[in-house]
Order: sequence, then structure tokens, then C-alpha cells
Amino acid sequence: MRVLITGGTGAVGREASKRLVRHGHEVTVIGRTPGIEIEGADYKQCDIVNFECLMACMAGIDSIVHLAAIPNPANGTGHEIFHANDMGTFNVYEAAAKAGIRRIVSASSINALGYNFGIKRFSLLYFPMDEAHPSFTTDPYSFSKQVMEEIGYYFWRREEISSVFLRLPGVYEVTKENEERMQGWRGRTMDSYQELLSKPEEEQQRIAQEIVAQHDRLREARAFEVGGNWGDLRDLPYAGIMFGYSNFWASIDARDSAQAIELGLLADYQGSYPLWVNDSHNSAGVPTQKLTELFYPDVPLKDPLEGTETLVSIDKARTLLGFEPEYSISRWYKHA
Repeated sequence: MRVLITGGTGAVGREASKRLVRHGHEVTVIGRTPGIEIEGADYKQCDIVNFECLMACMAGIDSIVHLAAIPNPANGTGHEIFHANDMGTFNVYEAAAKAGIRRIVSASSINALGYNFGIKRFSLLYFPMDEAHPSFTTDPYSFSKQVMEEIGYYFWRREEISSVFLRLPGVYEVTKENEERMQGWRGRTMDSYQELLSKPEEEQQRIAQEIVAQHDRLREARAFEVGGNWGDLRDLPYAGIMFGYSNFWASIDARDSAQAIELGLLADYQGSYPLWVNDSHNSAGVPTQKLTELFYPDVPLKDPLEGTETLVSIDKARTLLGFEPEYSISRWYKHA
């Protein structure tokens, strides 16, 4: 298969390119930076907001992996994010339609829900989280991801382009060079949860409530957006736990995001689907039930939770794509 990858030089793109090349696909990567060399793949300089340039890159392509985007609300103003993420996505799908391409895998985000970066916290209806849960986006990045998914629906209705939008959480890249450092970082994060759970029950609840309240203050101050003040976050003793709380302790190894991308290109489906794609275990290394009791005591559980299983269901990705994590974070748990 001849595959075009937009934005293929980031952590997800690097692993996707390596996997696709290794499995015999012909890969072309496009990006804005000139002179990039990617082993086993061709590289072309092209900005996806330039439709003519993008259209020229479609010749001979069978399918597309669309990753190019501004990656968080701190990296651009609202209009800059919307222009790059949504105009860029529309261009990719429009160019694909004109070129007769009918399969696209796009990187959406866990933030399409709107909970993590949103300036307003909203009530969650249930756990485990699934694709049927309504979104409530109040920051430009999360809104841009929500709109991206709607663009996919539009081009399915109009042009019958089948696509999946992978709602990726925090992606971490493990290489031979950084594996020891990554393991140490993960170990320290998990130690912070063990420290929390070693305290008396009332103290655990007090700390959890303060973490939630601190995150709410950061929301209201729009601290995650351009010009926001990250000082409060850096000063918080349990900053690592806060990041876990607002993302429901979901994470994914970049190699598993690449697996999901390849499956999205090859699986037998028609239509356009947002899919939660993440690890099958939580990133804290402690029982998930305990995390919900501390941080989400008012959110009902529609299914029982066992051990450290994820709060973000990947059942739809399992059913539609056959996805199953190959590099689970549970390998770094203390008991692993």
C-alpha cells in the first residue's frame, strides 16, 4: 500500500512510519520543515493548509495517515489552532476525495471530550468512558479535535471516505536511548500514587479534593492556553497526579499508536468513527476503583472495574480494528 503521512516527524509519526515501512508499505511523509530524512520513506516539504501543494502530493497514493496539527492549546491562539487543525484537515480530506482516495486514519485526541484542557469542568455521566459519551469542549484545541471528527463524518456522507479518528491520550515514546529515563520517570510517578494511598483515608480524600480544586483554578485562569500561567501547576506537590486525573489515567506507547494506525488502514470497515485508543491499564499502577472513589466519587460505574484496567474503554477499537496494546505500561508497575 502506498501511504501518505502528514506530520510524520513527531513521536506518533516516527513510529507509524517505521512500522509501515517494516511491513512492506511505501511511505511518503510530508511536513513543513525542509530537508528531513526518514529511513525507508520519502519526505516532501508541504504545509497542509496549502491546498495546491497538498494536492500535488496525492499522486499515486492509496491511503492517508493524517497527523499534522498544533498539538495543544499552549502552542497557538484559537484562530491559529483552528486554521491549522481544521482547515488543514478539511484540505486533506478534500484533496483525498479529488484524488480518489477512500481510506484515511486521523489523529484525534482524548481532548475531543473537552475535559482535560477545558476552561469549565463538566459532569461526567459514567465510567468506563466510551465513544457515546457527549463532549463539552471549551478550549480551542479540544474544539478543533471535535470539529475534525465532524469533518470525517461529512466526507463519509459526501464522498464515502472511510476513516477512523484515533482519540489518543498522552503518547510516550520509548527508545533504546531513553528507556531507562522513561522507566525512572514512570516509577517516580507511580511512587507518588503509592505515597498518596499510604496516608490515612481522610487525608487521601483531602489531597484528592485539593488536586481537583487546583485543576479547576487552572481551568478558570485559562492556564493551559497561550499566555497562561503554568506556575501554579509546577508548584503543586502532586502535579503528576493532576495530569493523570484530568486524562483519566489514560496513556499509550507510541508503538501502540502506530499499531492502531496500521489497523485503521487495513481493517474491513466502512464509515467514519471516533475511537478511544489507549493502554488497557491505568498509568497510576494502583486499582482503578480506588482512583474513581477518590477523584470521581459522583460518577457512576456502568461496568465493574477489575484491577488496574483503564477507565477509557477501548472495546470499540478492539471490535472495529482488532486493536490490543502490545506495549502496556503495566510492565513498569512495581509488581510486574
